[in-house]
Amino acid sequence: MSSNLQGKKVLFITANTGIERDELLKPMQALKDQGASVTHASVKGGEAETWLKDSKKDVSVQSDTQLKGVGAADYDLLVIPGGTVNADNLRQDEDAQRLVQEFRDAGKTVAAICHGPWLLIDAGVVPGKVLTSYASVRLDLANAGASWVDAEVQVCPGQNWTLITSRNPDDIPAFNEAISQALLAA
Repeated sequence: MSSNLQGKKVLFITANTGIERDELLKPMQALKDQGASVTHASVKGGEAETWLKDSKKDVSVQSDTQLKGVGAADYDLLVIPGGTVNADNLRQDEDAQRLVQEFRDAGKTVAAICHGPWLLIDAGVVPGKVLTSYASVRLDLANAGASWVDAEVQVCPGQNWTLITSRNPDDIPAFNEAISQALLAA
């Protein structure tokens, strides 16, 4: 990844537990290394617990703020990490749903990996979009009106906003590259 993302602002949103570690920390670090300003907002603020493969608690990280206190106007791009427990909690959070809708309405890029697209379903933004996800989310997305593809990374620029999706932690390098490219164009 050869780019300079100085001045670009990225918002990561999570629940406070069950976040797939690498889907949060690797994209955050890659963007910081390129000069982007990164903010992590969690549902409750404070400590957020990461997991490995949805089965083993890993490191806890401090989120920068609560979801309730942030808005799309202050950021260039939104990232939604996976983790089954994280995604299931996040999809039910009204502030998380509001943020996704704000980014869409502002024509800004949203990126989601693994189970992260569950939030997109509950926010009502997937009809007509083409995306990928963890395989078990495929039917949920199709039932919500999206077209699903099995791809390392899927970039869908339709409907005046860009959606970037990936399937799992193995796809993180391609996911990070797609996010960087979207930020360069923002």
